[in-house]
Amino acid sequence: MPIWISNPVELSAQIASPPARIALDTEFLRERTYWPQLALVQIAIGDAILLVDPLVSGMTAALAPLLVDPAVLKVMHSASEDLVALKYACGVVPTPLFDTQTAAALAGIGAGVGYQRLVQDTLEVALHKGETRSDWLRRPLSPAQLDYAADDVRHLFALHDRLDARLVELGRRDWLSEDCARMVSNAQRDELERWPHLSMRAAQFFDAPAQHRLLRLLRWRDLQARDSDRPRSWILDNDLATMLARTPPIDRTSLQTQLDAHPKAPRKLGDAVWQTLNTPLADEADAPPVRIDERDKQAMRRLQEAVATRSAELGLPDGVLASRRWLESLLDSGEWPQALLGWRRNALEAHLKPLLAAADGVTSTSESPGAAAD
Repeated sequence: MPIWISNPVELSAQIASPPARIALDTEFLRERTYWPQLALVQIAIGDAILLVDPLVSGMTAALAPLLVDPAVLKVMHSASEDLVALKYACGVVPTPLFDTQTAAALAGIGAGVGYQRLVQDTLEVALHKGETRSDWLRRPLSPAQLDYAADDVRHLFALHDRLDARLVELGRRDWLSEDCARMVSNAQRDELERWPHLSMRAAQFFDAPAQHRLLRLLRWRDLQARDSDRPRSWILDNDLATMLARTPPIDRTSLQTQLDAHPKAPRKLGDAVWQTLNTPLADEADAPPVRIDERDKQAMRRLQEAVATRSAELGLPDGVLASRRWLESLLDSGEWPQALLGWRRNALEAHLKPLLAAADGVTSTSESPGAAAD
């Protein structure tokens, strides 16, 4: 039976002498906020499963030392959002980390495999989905919610044992360590995306000035959402952002007319939207364009084909070795982005270097950090 923890003193007693590893998961809500609202923390510690109520005063402070204890490995599944939720609530990011979803990808099992499927395929244990969309902020939680929450950590140790053994066999434990350390670092920095316009499909049809206007609006939206703790779409939805960037209003009155006609427009923020549209960013001239040139498309296809071939050689699922966005960054700047450093660069550079040289019309892009991986 899981143990419900509603007193920080009880939690401190339970984790006073932690083992070398714990299994960790969270339940949180993010439907009406920018920041995830931590609603429950599940911890498997030894043979016990603790269900920790973070809504109790002092609980997150009592939990924080365990999260950052360097002697305790945190086994989690698909941890990136959980890390952000814990950082926002507890002020720290769990480390060191073993992410079973990432491990499954590097072990060749599959990319982005969900916990339920991984438990089924790896351990032959069937889990129920019943409480996926529960209100985890309500109290008391139902027995079904408690059972569901406990299951989320109940099998993580067994998954850790299987996956870690497989990674050792493949010589890829260091790969996982790199990826998990990067995940932790990203959560610690929690930086806003520098070029959010690149993910907007409509932007590929915009000229450079329109792309810059879209970039301004999206950066303003992200800051406004963070500061007000509201979802991005509540500040400015994508359709309105692209419309204003594509066909900017000629004056403040025209802008207000457009805002008034749009059901989800930030009518009370009209002055801020007007100023944002008409104030160039200091770095917008450095913004990579959304690629539409046929030469660029052909270069990207060649890079993707080379990555697919290399992935097959390594037995890695599609998308694990390099995403399209990472390749676009590499193609735009000639500099290896942070996400492609380490083992990925070692595995890819010898294969991508001639393609990058052909795309840029030069013989090389940057110095090699070492030989390609086997």
